[in-house]
Amino acid sequence: MTASDSVATTSTVAGTPTPVVSVKPVALEVPGRGADLHVRVSAPATGDQLPVIVFSHGFGSSLEGYGPLTDFWAAHGFVVIQPTHLDSRTVDLPQDDPRTPRLWRFRVEDMKHILDQLDRLAAAVPGLDGRLDRSRIAAAGHSFGGQTAGNLLGLRVLDPVTGEEEDLSDQRIRAGVLLATAGKGGADLTAFAAEHFPFMNPGFANMTTPALVVTGDDDDSPLSVRGPEWLTDPYFLSPGDKSLLTLFGAQHSLGGIAGYEAKETTDEHPGRVALIQQLTWAYLRHALGIEDLSWTAARKALSEDPAALGRLETK
Repeated sequence: MTASDSVATTSTVAGTPTPVVSVKPVALEVPGRGADLHVRVSAPATGDQLPVIVFSHGFGSSLEGYGPLTDFWAAHGFVVIQPTHLDSRTVDLPQDDPRTPRLWRFRVEDMKHILDQLDRLAAAVPGLDGRLDRSRIAAAGHSFGGQTAGNLLGLRVLDPVTGEEEDLSDQRIRAGVLLATAGKGGADLTAFAAEHFPFMNPGFANMTTPALVVTGDDDDSPLSVRGPEWLTDPYFLSPGDKSLLTLFGAQHSLGGIAGYEAKETTDEHPGRVALIQQLTWAYLRHALGIEDLSWTAARKALSEDPAALGRLETK
């Protein structure tokens, strides 16, 4: 079986896509933020009791990014909500802005505000009102967005301003997907990261919510002295039900999840992106209690593929 055969095998799991309705930007007023929170909402045109994914972009991106994932999820039964955080290049926040040291915290508050405003967001999309399943909500994110989503799962950040760790988990979140997410801080950081990203001191001991962690074994981050295995910390250092998908040869963009034509993609590989689409979709259906057959089938297909693009482990 070739790599292309592997993609064909896993692509049967999610089934036929449905048309998607997407509205952007929906502006939400957030006291103390200094700017409205702009949000994109994408949903399948049909179906009821739709589960929800709140997705946090990587540093500098926006609600415009990550189409290869968000479009796929929406076309296969999820309502996907994407905020633009204050660190986005589209916001152009000055380095000396007083909000800059707390960007990581504003991100978490963005996600919580979205959860608080689900009624308004659903009403902004034609035909979506009354079709959300509020008992099935997941948080997902890439890179900096992975840490943001992780906070809602129980990850705790050592705040560089207060010197304290605060529990920012949210009981409305039942599962997570953390893509290329930073590991421990402290001595594991490069001097550059310690100086420019002092909020990168996460603790995983309380991250108990079920999650799928996705890493690339060639993602040698300039932010850590440990190499690619640094990004497996969210899996190995957290308790509870976790799964780890390691993509062979993948770098930080994991084959191109950041956008259809994203310049930051250094390892473009449609097969990797297809595998992530399928496995994240199947995992969330499993973790949110929708059904288990897809997750079982996806895991089986990957484990039995002699030319597999990655490996999956669970604990």
